[in-house]
Amino acid sequence: MDNRFNRRDFIKSSFLLPLCAATAIEPVGASASAQTPIKRVGGPKLKISLNAYSFSKALNDHIKGRGPGMTLFDLLEFCARNNFDAVDPTGYFFPGYPAVPSDSFINEFKLRAFHLGLGISGTGVRNDFASPDKEARAADVRHVKEWIEVAAKMDAPVIRVFAGPEPEDHPWDEVAAWMVEDLKECVEVGRKYGVIVGIQNHWDFLKTSDQVLNIIKMVDSEWFGVIVDTGYFWQGTYDDIAAVTPYAVNWQIKEKLLGKESNVYVDMKKLIGIIRDGGYRGYIPIETLSVPGEKYDPRVRVAELLQKVRDAL
Repeated sequence: MDNRFNRRDFIKSSFLLPLCAATAIEPVGASASAQTPIKRVGGPKLKISLNAYSFSKALNDHIKGRGPGMTLFDLLEFCARNNFDAVDPTGYFFPGYPAVPSDSFINEFKLRAFHLGLGISGTGVRNDFASPDKEARAADVRHVKEWIEVAAKMDAPVIRVFAGPEPEDHPWDEVAAWMVEDLKECVEVGRKYGVIVGIQNHWDFLKTSDQVLNIIKMVDSEWFGVIVDTGYFWQGTYDDIAAVTPYAVNWQIKEKLLGKESNVYVDMKKLIGIIRDGGYRGYIPIETLSVPGEKYDPRVRVAELLQKVRDAL
């Protein structure tokens, strides 16, 4: 990630966030009926999925012809052998991305997943809705819309989008205003095709739970929610995770808080307790990440994280 300032700088200035967040709502005309927490019944029910990004290098090696690597179909078989409930096949790893895959490829993927007893918990794309370049944002809106249709064809209930890196020389509320307009346009297409749009906190424009919740309430749609990335809240608190759980439509369960290079590992029992206390029902995809200079075998690391989650459950 290309952050313009570090965590220490952010924390020093964090007393400004409540004011910034409060002013962010007015420019886009948020109504008194701003989105409320998702209504769920029956108590928590959690199913484990695997985010394809855990195998990013192997999947990219195959796509770019750098050796055999791993195909998305290989990933399905890995998930089946390890008894995952589902898989989250990120768009980056489909042939021809950012172009949409053919219907025949989508259907073969769906068929193989079904034969292996796997659901498709979601998918995701690259985008930047924080860019001051209106034409660039418009191109990303079109990209998200195209992949909403792909998600619908795959029977993926959620598509994951980013906010984008925080731009220089633009107040938070100004960026939030144009971001919300773009998100609303995508959400309307999501409503049409039955696909929820979820925004992921990723140490970019969205660093805290307050910022995430402001965007959620400004978009104000039941077809919009949070992809809770447990590893990328700026101050790394469980309170941040708990605050957004009522609006969660999917997850990325990471090994660590405070980014992949930190030494702060997630207390998995505490995390699962928070998710359950929030009444969440649905998939909790896990994701492991490589760190430069460290040995990384995704098969080993995924299996280890999977066991920690199962033990906590």
